[in-house]
Amino acid sequence: MPIFSPRFKNSLDVGGGSQIGFDDADIVNFLKPDGQDDYVSADVALRNSDIYSAVFQLSADLASSRLTTNNSRNQGMLNNPTTWTNAYSFWQSVYAQLLLGGEAFIYRWRNRNGIDIRWEYLRPSQVSVFPLNDYSGLYYNVTFDSPLVGVVNSIPSSDMIHFRLLSQNGGATGISPLRSLASELKIKDSSNKLTINALTKSVLTPGILEVDGGGLMEAKHKSALSRQFMNQVNNSNGGPVVIDKLETYTPLEIKGDVSKLLAQTDWTSKQIAKAYGIPDSVLNGQGDQQSSLKMIGGDYAKALMRFGRAITSELSNKQSSQVEIDIKPAIDPVNDDYTTNINSFKQSQLLTSGESKWLLKQTGYLPPNMPDIPENNTEGSEPIVESN
Repeated sequence: MPIFSPRFKNSLDVGGGSQIGFDDADIVNFLKPDGQDDYVSADVALRNSDIYSAVFQLSADLASSRLTTNNSRNQGMLNNPTTWTNAYSFWQSVYAQLLLGGEAFIYRWRNRNGIDIRWEYLRPSQVSVFPLNDYSGLYYNVTFDSPLVGVVNSIPSSDMIHFRLLSQNGGATGISPLRSLASELKIKDSSNKLTINALTKSVLTPGILEVDGGGLMEAKHKSALSRQFMNQVNNSNGGPVVIDKLETYTPLEIKGDVSKLLAQTDWTSKQIAKAYGIPDSVLNGQGDQQSSLKMIGGDYAKALMRFGRAITSELSNKQSSQVEIDIKPAIDPVNDDYTTNINSFKQSQLLTSGESKWLLKQTGYLPPNMPDIPENNTEGSEPIVESN
């Protein structure tokens, strides 16, 4: 891939001001010695189970959410954006890239009339961002995977959907959340190595076999006695081990210090959850013991909407029609919270019984053709005829 010189820095921009087209963290950190190895590649990050869990859950829930607009043609593109794969997989890959890199790109393939035909997901390494000469807008140079297309320069901003998270240049490009976790991941890696080394040292020797008067033995005799004892242990099929009266065997246990090392892994989980603005209980942490499930769910919904606003704002700008995101299918897939709220509104007389049923039918919780049975009649009853 050719080397460009963008004026804006994105997640793959190096210190010299030249952008490279590969995702090797070692090369990026080598070319940028003043960055103190602050570049964390997506490949390395996804090997961390907590980052993988956070990115997978957030991207899956955002993809499960419903994008809506009042323009039927634009709604069709939101529902079926690409012919490469299904809509859910497409949007999850876009959102995952946004969460990992702080920005994501979609190229709009359009016909001569400017109508969208299909959208193509682009990796950040394929895209370089430039300002116009008068800084009134942006344009893009893109290296497409298809050899039939190749490199396309000076793509106008109207043809590119560019999602960004936190920015340091007025929203031109985004900053990766992984940048804030560079130190934590180093500590995590060192902690893992230390823990594995401690576990290896602690269980390397299963126990101590003491022999009365063994200090007079030569080293080869001690090794031979050890091998004979281990052969007896391995061949006993779980039965008792017979030792001499002058011998004493003491098994070793994992020390408390190693257990403390294992418990330190929760610290990085909390830091990762903090970086993505989600409750640490989402990453199977203990979370705040005083927080209820409803409070945790509310905090997670707020986190989804923070990312959702970055998505809908860009789509509304490029599609010239207001786009909204409904996260209820992600946070309340079986409508339990929704029905509880409807029942609360009914009991407080904010809604009538008929209005509550209508709302439940609109969400699919009740069958849409369910008949409205009057409340004063019971099933199977007959009208009472008064006789004079």
